[in-house]
Amino acid sequence: MPVLMPQPAVKRITEPQVGHNGYTGFHPGKVDVFKSGSQPFGSDTKPLISDIQLEHDVEVVARDGISLYIDVYRPTDSKEKIPAILSWSPYGKKYSALDMLPMTIWHSCVKRSDLSGLEKFEGLDPAAWCPKGYAIISVDARGAGNNGGHIGVMGTQESEDGYDVVEAVAKLPWCNGNIGMAGNSYLAISQWFIAAQQPPSLKAIAPWEGLSDLYREQFCRGGWFSMHNFDLITKEILRGNLASGVEDFAEMYRRSPTMNGFWKDKRVDFTKIRCPTYIRGSDVSGLHNMGSIRAWMEIPHEQKWLQWGSWQEWFELYSLPESEHHLESFFDRFLKEKNNGWEEKTPKVRWNILQFGDRAPIQDVVIEDFPVPNTEYKELFMTEGGKLATSTPSSAQVASYNSEDRNSILEFTHTFPEASRLLGLPKATVYMSCDDQDDFFVFVLLRKKDKDGNLLMHLNFPFSQSPIKSMAEIDQNSTHSVNTHVGQMGVLRASQRAIDPSKSIHPNFPFHTHEKQEKVQPGTVVKLEIGIWALGVDFDAGESLSVRISGQNLTASEFTAWSVPRPDHELNHGTHKLHFGGEYPSSVIIPYVGKP
Repeated sequence: MPVLMPQPAVKRITEPQVGHNGYTGFHPGKVDVFKSGSQPFGSDTKPLISDIQLEHDVEVVARDGISLYIDVYRPTDSKEKIPAILSWSPYGKKYSALDMLPMTIWHSCVKRSDLSGLEKFEGLDPAAWCPKGYAIISVDARGAGNNGGHIGVMGTQESEDGYDVVEAVAKLPWCNGNIGMAGNSYLAISQWFIAAQQPPSLKAIAPWEGLSDLYREQFCRGGWFSMHNFDLITKEILRGNLASGVEDFAEMYRRSPTMNGFWKDKRVDFTKIRCPTYIRGSDVSGLHNMGSIRAWMEIPHEQKWLQWGSWQEWFELYSLPESEHHLESFFDRFLKEKNNGWEEKTPKVRWNILQFGDRAPIQDVVIEDFPVPNTEYKELFMTEGGKLATSTPSSAQVASYNSEDRNSILEFTHTFPEASRLLGLPKATVYMSCDDQDDFFVFVLLRKKDKDGNLLMHLNFPFSQSPIKSMAEIDQNSTHSVNTHVGQMGVLRASQRAIDPSKSIHPNFPFHTHEKQEKVQPGTVVKLEIGIWALGVDFDAGESLSVRISGQNLTASEFTAWSVPRPDHELNHGTHKLHFGGEYPSSVIIPYVGKP
C-alpha cells in the first residue's frame, strides 16, 4: 500500500536579493563568457585556465508543470558533445563556497585560492572541470531562487524533480547524453534519492558525505530531536520567492515525534540504485557517517567503491588535489566511457585510520570489505571501579548521573595490552532506569585516551594546513564539529527502544522502528541497544578506550547559535541510573580487526 503523506508544514524563507548569497538576478536567455586567466571573484581566487560559458536560468519544466531553473557552465571551444555533472541543492545556483566558508572556523582550512567562486557550495568547480571537457550544471531545487513550489527536503517530490532535470539536460544539443552527479552533504544526499528513481541518463554518482535517513541520522537520531545545522541553512542560505517556503521540521516533529508518512519518505531505498557509485565517508562527520555505510552495504551491485577519509568534507573536496584526480578518473570511465582502468586500479574499500592527538591518520588502508571479514567482536562488560572487563560482575550494581548536567557522566575504560585496531560498528547495551520521568534519552560516547589517561581529539585538517601545530594549542572555545572530532556517539530514547531485527544492517547496528512510544514506568529498568556510528581507530599498548554515558550530547557543537532551545518536555530531567552486573549485563561491543 502507498505511504499516506501528511501535508507538510512550511515556513517562510527570505526572498533573493541581488548582491546577497551570490544572487545576480533572474536572467533567462543571458549568456556570459568568463575568459581564461580571469578571476571573476577576486585576485586571491583561483584563476581560470580556459574560457567558460555560463548560460543563466535555463528553464526545465517538471512533470507537474513547475518551472525549475539551472545554470549551465561549459567550455566555449568544445568541438564534440560532452557529459554533464549536476550539483543539486536548494542553496542557490550561485551561492558558492566563498559565501559559506567564512561562517566556519578557520574558513575550514580551504584557501580562497583553491576556489574560483563559480562553484556551487559543496559542488564541483567549473574552473577545474570545464577544461576537462565537462559541463557543470548548478540546479536550484523546487522552491529555491525563482523556482515555483516550496522546498521539500529530499523525498519523493525532489527525487522526481531530479529525474526530470537529469533527462532534460541529457537532451540538450551539446550533451552526449551521459549525466553524473557529485558533491558533499545536501549535494550528496540528493544523489541517493535521485539515483533511486533510476533516470536512464544518470550514468554515475559520487556522493561524498551524505546521510540517507533524515529521521534516524539527522533530525531525530535515536528518537532525540535536534535541528542540527538546519536553522542556519534556513535563515542564512535558503532564498525563495514570496510564495515559497521550506518544510518546517520542528513543527512536523511536534505533530508526529514517531514515524509517519512524512518521515518515511525521507529515507532512501538503496536497493533501487543501479548506476556506478563512488562513495566517500568519514569518522569525523556527525551527520553523514552512517549514510555512507548503509549505501555501501545495501546498494545491490558491484560497481560501487567506498573511500573513508579523515578530513573535513569541504577541505577534502576543494583542497586535496587527489580528490579531483580520483573523481576525474571515475567520471572519465563512466561518463566519457574511457577504458582507463578505473575498475582494475581502484580498491573497492579504502580506509583512513585515526590515531588522534598530534598523530596523523594512516592513509588509504585497503580492506577486503566492510565490515571487515573475520572481525572479532569483543564484548566488554561494565564493572565496578569504572572498568571494562571480559565478564560481567556476578551481582547487580547501580551507578547514576545527573541527566541535566553536561559534566555528570559515567565512565568505563579499557586499556589495550597491545597495539590494536578497531574498525567497524561498535554497539552499547545498557540497562537504565529513571525515577523522575517516564521517558529519557541516553547518550554513549567512545573516546580515546593516551597512556597517561588524557582524553584525545582528532584535528579534522592536516596540521600543515591549519593555524595550529599541536592539539595542545586548541581551547574549548575553538573546538567545533567542523575542526575537531572527539569520538563516535550513539543515542537512544527509552520509549523508542523497539527493534526490527529483519531490517538491521548488522547485529551491532539495530534498526529501531520508531513507530510508537512505549513510555517507561518511573523506576523500571529497560534494556537499551544503542548502535554507535562506524569508526576506524588505532590504539598503542597502554592507550585506553573510554565509554562515557550521559544525559547530554558530549560531542563538539554543531551550528546551534541559530536554533531556539527545545521545549522542556523534550529534555532530560533528574537522575539516570545504570544497572550492571548480575541480570543486567551492560556492555560495549568493539570491532577488533587485529594489530595495526
